[in-house]
Amino acid sequence: MTERTAAVTRETAETAIEVTLDVDGDGDATVDTGIGFFDHMLESFATHGLFDLTVNCDGDLEIDDHHTVEDVAITLGEAFTEALGDKRGIVRFADRKVPLDEAVASVVVDVSGRPYFEFDGEFSQSEVGELTSHMAQHFLRSLATNAGLTLHAGVDGENAHHEVEALFKGLARALDDATRIDERRTDVASTKGEL
Repeated sequence: MTERTAAVTRETAETAIEVTLDVDGDGDATVDTGIGFFDHMLESFATHGLFDLTVNCDGDLEIDDHHTVEDVAITLGEAFTEALGDKRGIVRFADRKVPLDEAVASVVVDVSGRPYFEFDGEFSQSEVGELTSHMAQHFLRSLATNAGLTLHAGVDGENAHHEVEALFKGLARALDDATRIDERRTDVASTKGEL
């Protein structure tokens, strides 16, 4: 199997980001975004998706967390697009439901090349550490848009820390499942012949 890796940089007036990704990794992560809880979520994403991931972001946190979270999602989405290439042989579809104590998140993904995002649920508290809770939803939307995913996600719970973490773990497990190579398949999982 060819290596499914990518290295992507993004630099704007708001952020400077470097991301490396190995889709077929061991779950190793080195993350520094300046937002402790967001770092924890990206590390959890790598661990549970078995993705090797490095993320370095210097963002305008003196304003708020929006640009950092959004631009990391954009860059990570571009890294998935680059690493998966023509998507030959991938499973393509996956869904996961992940609990964390009282919280339950569900994530359904199609690595379709057609960006679409739906979200159902609300976060029980407005912030977790220095991360604004609703930015978890925005992260998913920005990732889906830039990785070409159809992504449906939802969460229910009583604690925003648990709700956000369950979402990131569910996303990781679903993406790991959907991007796996099906050894029976020699082409792409589409009647159109491309994704």
